[in-house]
Amino acid sequence: MKRLFDIFFSLIGLIILFIPFLIISLIIMLDSKGGVFYRQVRVGKDGKDFRLFKFRSMRTDSDKAGLLTVGGRDSRITRSGYYIRKYKIDELPQLINVLTGDMSLVGPRPEVRRYVDMYNAQQKQVLSVKPGITDFASIEYSNENEILGKASDPEKVYIEEIMPHKLDLNLKYIRQQGILTDFKIIFKTIFKIVR
Repeated sequence: MKRLFDIFFSLIGLIILFIPFLIISLIIMLDSKGGVFYRQVRVGKDGKDFRLFKFRSMRTDSDKAGLLTVGGRDSRITRSGYYIRKYKIDELPQLINVLTGDMSLVGPRPEVRRYVDMYNAQQKQVLSVKPGITDFASIEYSNENEILGKASDPEKVYIEEIMPHKLDLNLKYIRQQGILTDFKIIFKTIFKIVR
């Protein structure tokens, strides 16, 4: 049932967003050198790696300077990238990941291998379901970049404070998962972005 839900809404989303995708792609190409999409290896269901799609909002090879984005004005972010990230537009290409079956519309946000390797046995339960575009943690930490931007040691704050709390919220989702919960999270996400 959930897979049919994902296929239907990701396909509808990609059709509706086709023209906006072209416009965003053109803006990205005119703003800075590099491809339109940023593809990063993330850890999916059952611990399997997959390539996650995003609109590129940073300069090429920026991830070599660190995996975390700190603050809304991280120097690696392009001019258009600031707005693409602010309004979560960079996440929209993940509808492709949903359509191909690597992700779901709703589920724990997929993490990079470096941080997944730090999970304890209980936290690894988040890998028992498909990762999603949005979840409880995405709503709670919609301002994560700003929090990290104010930290003297962003990675330490992420590993010791933010990541454990996000994983607790992911486990909460797994306990409550269902179509009604998914709709609730989707509407809360839209409301958060619009607000």
